[in-house]
Amino acid sequence: MLNELLAQNPNDAFARYGLAMEYSKSGDLERSLAEFDKLVASNPDYTAGYFMAAQTLARANRTEDAKKMLTEGISSAKRTRDAHAQSEMEAMLAELE
Repeated sequence: MLNELLAQNPNDAFARYGLAMEYSKSGDLERSLAEFDKLVASNPDYTAGYFMAAQTLARANRTEDAKKMLTEGISSAKRTRDAHAQSEMEAMLAELE
């Protein structure tokens, strides 16, 4: 169903995020990360995407990539004034360092 929504509107942030999360839950981390990449490329202020992408990268043992994603996500959170997301990403970044 999410794929059908994205076929009609490839920039639908909610559908893209949902698809990325479904792939992540099923253990298909590479497909999940590909969807997260598309999400943040077309919707750079969809802050939750950065955080979940970073968590997926950490699960894939790609710590440096996770740190980079968190840094970008923190910038997004500052732009959108999402202090809660910013705090969560800063905490995760501190854990990874």
